Amino acid sequence: MSDIINIVADVGGTNIRIAQVNHNEQQHHEQKKSPTTLHQVEVFQCKDFSQLDDVLAHYIARYHLQGKRINACLAIACPVEQEFIEMTNLSWSFSQQSLKKSLQLENLWLINDYAAIAYAVPFLAENEAVKIGEGEAIATKPIAICGPGTGLGVASLINDQGKYICVSGEGGHVDFAPVNQAQITLLNALQKKHPHVSYEQLLSGLGLEQIYQALAAELGEQTVLSAQQITDSALEGNNIITKKAMDHFCNILGAFAGNLALTLGAMGGVYIAGGIVPRFIDYFKNSGFRTYFEQKGRFSNYNRSIPTYVITASQPGLLGASAYLCQQLALLKKYEDL
Repeated sequence: MSDIINIVADVGGTNIRIAQVNHNEQQHHEQKKSPTTLHQVEVFQCKDFSQLDDVLAHYIARYHLQGKRINACLAIACPVEQEFIEMTNLSWSFSQQSLKKSLQLENLWLINDYAAIAYAVPFLAENEAVKIGEGEAIATKPIAICGPGTGLGVASLINDQGKYICVSGEGGHVDFAPVNQAQITLLNALQKKHPHVSYEQLLSGLGLEQIYQALAAELGEQTVLSAQQITDSALEGNNIITKKAMDHFCNILGAFAGNLALTLGAMGGVYIAGGIVPRFIDYFKNSGFRTYFEQKGRFSNYNRSIPTYVITASQPGLLGASAYLCQQLALLKKYEDL
């Protein structure tokens, strides 16, 4: 299969990252080493293309891959179980079979974007994840992943005798559960705008903006700020509203991540991904994140023993998609050899 080109893509609500993959046979069974390497990595703005096949065709043409046998694994920010795909935070929709046919792909696999990040976790280098607080991971136990970005992604990873199995879902859309009076006030404000208030309505770029807007409205402040402006202002420390918004964001993320840890028994650790938190690691370390993560009543000691990390790797989605692609190709080879 050496004549086949392997491509992976990480398709979010804002950006799409695409790369080609080389399989490293000698590293396939080595712990903490990826079975693949990425090259020809490109990042595109989703808004610049009308549909997914347009940007993939653009990449294939750029690297003169037309007419070659291509395997592709796409990590998509939406449910991928159905034949017809509709992205959650983007207007793109497509048929999996039509996409495979139009791009003339040999094989096509779709996985959820947070499933891809989950598959990447075992292969992260030490400098690609920052530990927050105490706790020690148990290697054989489940791992939980969540992360605010355009939306709020959630996945988990199970270690089955050295083989990793991802369980993905749409946990970012569960009901927001406030844990104090200040968060109840936020919920009341958001219920005036949305028939259903999920954690994603607070733990995302839009979520940070909505937290700020609710706090500002209480004080009669009319200024409209973007998530980036709120973050920059809070880090400068000269605006009490933006700092409160950031503190609420970190606290709510801690409570949500702590709920995941309890639900999944994530003694292998909880990893925070997404494009927002890595921008303010030092602030996050000193926030209430870890306090709210551990604050679980009779099970506070349980969560206190679980480590939490922020993923700082530049392309975890591509890394995980390539690991999954490698796994699927190995299965195909196994069936061919039978």
